[in-house]
This record gives sequence, structure tokens and C-alpha cells, in this order.
Amino acid sequence: MSQDKPRFYAFGPFLMDTARHLVLRQDEPVPLTPKSYDTLLVLVQHGGSLLSKDELMNALWPDHSVEEANLTQQISTIRKALADSGGRDQFIVTVPGRGYRFAVPARAWTEEADSSDSDAGEARVPSSAASAPPTAPRARSWIRFGLIPALATLAIAIAFIAIRPHTPKSLAILPFQNLAEDPNMSFLGFSLADAIITKLDFVKSLSVRPSYAVERYRDRAVDLRTIARELQVDTLLTGSFIREGDDLRITVQLIDAAQQKLLWRNTFDLKFDRLLSVQDQVAREIIRGLALSLSPSEGERLKNDKTADPLAYEYYLRGVDQYARNDFPTAIRMLEKSAEIDGGYAPTWAHLGRAYTADASFQLGGREEYRKAQSAYEKALSLQPTQIEAQIYMANFLTDTGQVQRAVPLLRKALSSNPNHAEALWELSYAYRFGGMLNEAVAECERARQLDPTVKLNTSAPNAYLYLGQYDEFLNHLPPNNDAAFLVFYRGFAEYYKKNWEQAASAFDRAFQKDPTLLQAAVGKAIAHGIRNEKTQGLAILRATQAKVDQRGVGDPEAIYKLAQAYAVLGEKNAALRVLRHSIEGGFFPHAYMSRDFLLHNLRAEAEFTNLMTLAREKHEAFRSALF
Repeated sequence: MSQDKPRFYAFGPFLMDTARHLVLRQDEPVPLTPKSYDTLLVLVQHGGSLLSKDELMNALWPDHSVEEANLTQQISTIRKALADSGGRDQFIVTVPGRGYRFAVPARAWTEEADSSDSDAGEARVPSSAASAPPTAPRARSWIRFGLIPALATLAIAIAFIAIRPHTPKSLAILPFQNLAEDPNMSFLGFSLADAIITKLDFVKSLSVRPSYAVERYRDRAVDLRTIARELQVDTLLTGSFIREGDDLRITVQLIDAAQQKLLWRNTFDLKFDRLLSVQDQVAREIIRGLALSLSPSEGERLKNDKTADPLAYEYYLRGVDQYARNDFPTAIRMLEKSAEIDGGYAPTWAHLGRAYTADASFQLGGREEYRKAQSAYEKALSLQPTQIEAQIYMANFLTDTGQVQRAVPLLRKALSSNPNHAEALWELSYAYRFGGMLNEAVAECERARQLDPTVKLNTSAPNAYLYLGQYDEFLNHLPPNNDAAFLVFYRGFAEYYKKNWEQAASAFDRAFQKDPTLLQAAVGKAIAHGIRNEKTQGLAILRATQAKVDQRGVGDPEAIYKLAQAYAVLGEKNAALRVLRHSIEGGFFPHAYMSRDFLLHNLRAEAEFTNLMTLAREKHEAFRSALF
């Protein structure tokens, strides 16, 4: 690394590591978006000098013309991440009408003083360095150019030992192999892995990749090093099973991914009706094999769950498998059968609620499915109040059905049990954007991805980037190598915002071809007709879609907002305003985005539009006041 470019900057209680693009506080990563990190680095590197807004914007977006609001949002995100009070301006000072300057002196140095103790050549610096008194500018320049006296060098060599964020160990539990290739037993490969993943969700010192991240490896022969690299994990659990009559043999092994070293291996021979015990035994062995320390509350939760009827448990596993295959109706039938046989197993109700919600939202199942979903979630939480999955699924349901104010406390409660639960953080980001807290939504999204880079493999879109006008950032955050209709639509939607009309229309066409029943795909197809000046065809699709929405009582006010946008694009103002009100009253009110959304341009001269923006602002302010 060049001596002119220090690797480390220390200011206040923070340490900035430019090689790893991290800001740390007491060894814990500070949640910053990539652009917020870049903004902070520019300010820190200029050591107290005033930077105009134009200078900062040219440094951060050299090849793009962006609005000044983007810079303001980055500064706001940094201040919140550093817990900087806007009134005190402890770290970043705003000079009205001129720009910003970094107000705290920063200590800078290039590399570790003694690399002999470092791992893989990484610089090693103590956590205490981040809280050390700031060095005067002249002394800082001595450090930078290697001119400090030998005694000071020795002091630094002794003091600057390793600093690493206390990130959890990472583990991926792969779908088990069906050795007998019995198609009637194929459900067990994915669902058994899912059961073990669920069992370990509460362990703070372990980051377990979610089921949707490993689902793509079912029935595939893939090199373990490749999988570990793709999922970015330290360890892998692989397994196989074979059933002969009532006898079941399950073999599992825990592998150090980097060294390809076997850490632990075991074989379980049991009767099929004892299948539920496997997840408990394997979970305990994983914790033992990784030498994880559990808190008393974690140890209590590791104890065996309430037993379930064996046949009910089999139906439960079959339902989980069908949900992962996006066959929601079959998943519902399997899970309903499980609940009918044994209504006391909480995970069955949690997954049944999720299947109802998916069917209601994606397949326009409507109000009856939503009613069933809420009942199922409430049943799951009454049986097991601390079940993280039930809390996350119900929070998603509450957000989608206009109850986002209830969703946020539920997610915060889940995160109080495990602050390293990436899926809960991702869901919190989803709730924040509904309430218009877009920078906060991005921060939670980044925290989730920092803990688990595979979280973006989920078939969901980090729309806060889109709503902030960061279109390339949004596209980069969409799940890669995933051609689901939902994601194809959103790729087209971002291209539309970038005014790449042909690319947008092509993506909208593909999404609709893949799944014409998907609300977003129908919206995209209507906009594609608008791009081609085929207004009549586009409006016909929108009216048919809206008729289903109205008839079935579909929730998801964010999706409803897309209908309003499409109506506005096609010039159908009355319908657009009516649907826009439905969306805002239904619980979607990111006022800052709505007020500048160019898809709603045709509505801005309407008095009703002004009324609706006032309503959205009031709801957003009430949400912010109550929860922030």
C-alpha cells in the first residue's frame, strides 16, 4: 500500500479500515452503506478542510449527475450511524450555504508496525486505538511518512495488535442427499436442513445461512469449496439419508470449509417416527463441534421442543418443501393437514401463515387468505412466543396489510434475542421503507448483508435504494442469477426510472410471460404497452388486475402503489388518484419518494394529489415520531 494513502484512520471511538471498507466501534462494524462509507472517507481524508457540496458530489459521483438531496441523505446516514447529534455536529459540521467539514482530528497510519503476528498479511491494530486521543496534525504527518522516532515506533508496534470485528462464525447447512433416490422421500432433503437451520436461529455467535440461500443446491453435485465461496461461510454441514421401511439412517458431517477438514461426523439410525429428534441432536453437535459458548437463555432454548405427532411432522416437512418450490397451494394443503393432526406444534402454524400470506399477495388470494394468515401467526406465537421465524413472518404480514407500526416493535423484539439475525434485519428494512424512513431502511439492509451476504439471494428487492434515486445501487443489490418474474419486473422498473425504455419494456414482457398472475408483472406489461403507445391494451390489463385486487381484498399497499403509477403513466388520472389513496391509506407512505416520483408527473396539477401528499406526509411523520 502506498505510504501516501493510509490504511487506518482513528477518530473519537471509531477506527476506519480502508482496506476492508469498514468503520469499527469497539470492534463492532458500524452500519454504513457503500456510498455513505465513501462520503465519510472523503471528509476524513481532508482533515478538517471545508468541502463544498459540488466538490463532494464530484468526488462521489464523478460520472453521474445527481441531485443535492443524495449528498444530504449520505450525511444524514453517517451522522445517525456515528450517533452524531444534528444539534451538536460532533463529527460533521454543516457550513450553511457552503458545504461540510469533518470536525474531529483523525490519527492516520499506513500499515501495522509488526506484521509478523498478523493473519494472511492483514494489518493488526488494537481496538483501543479507536478510542485513543487524536494526534495533532503535525504528528499525524510524521506517522504517515514514517519519520517518527524509533521509540515511538516501538510503542506502536507493542500497542497496535489485531483488531477484528466480533462477527459470528458462519455456517451453511446444505440439503441432504437422498441416497435411495426415492421420489416419495425427496421432500426430506431440503426440509430436514431447514429444520436444523431453524433450530439454530437464536444462537448469536453463529450466522446460519437461511434456507432460501441453500435451496439451489438441492439435488446438485457441487464442489464444497465452490459452495463455501458462493455462500461466504467458514463451515458446511452436509448430510445424506436413506429409508428402508420404518428404518431411517441419516449421516451428517461438519466440515471446515477453508481447510476441507472434517470437524465432526455422526450417523443416526432411528425409526422414521422419531425424525423430529434429529434436528435437536444435530444442533447440539454443531454447537459442540464449533466450540460455541451459549448464554443461559440460549442453552434453555436449545432444549428439545415440544414433541409433535410423527405423521403431523411429516406433513409439516412436506409443506416446507413445497413452499420452497413456490407451490403455495400444495404447501397450504400439507401444512393444514399437519395442523389438523396435531395443532400444538408452533412451527407448523408459522409456516402455514407464511404460505397463506404468499398465496394472498403473489397469487391475489385476497382477504380470506390474509385472515387465515393472521390467525395462524397468532396461534404460532401463543404456542411459542419467542419463535423468531413466527415473529419475522408475522411482521412481514403486518407490513403488507397496513399495520407497519405493529411490525417494527415485533422485529425489534426478535432482534433483541439475536441481533445478528440477517433475515430479521432485512425485514426491518422492508418495514422502514413502508414508513418512509429510507436512509434507515438502507442502513438495516446493509447490516443484513454485512452479516450474511447471501441475504440478497432472497426473492425480494431492496426498494429503498430505488426510492432514493440510487438506481444502479438498486440493480447491484438485486439477487444475482435469479430470473424469477418478480425480480425481472424490478430490473425493468429500474431501467424505466433510468429512462432506458427499450430495456424496460423487454424486461416487463419477460416478467409477464413468466407469470401473468403476478400483480407486479401485470403492472410492468401495462407500462410496456404505454412505452409502445398502446394505451388501450395497457389499461385493459390494469383494469382486469384491479378488479381482482378489489374483489379479493388484496393487501400489499406497496404493490398497489405500482398500479397507481401505471395508471398515471397511461394518463388515467382518476383511477390513478383513487388507487394512490388506497395505497397510502393501506399503509404505504414514503412521502419523500412519492412527492418527487416522476411516474406520477401527470397527477401533480390535481388538487387531490396535493391532498394525498399531505396525508402521506402526516402518516410518515406519525410513524417517525412513534418509532424513532
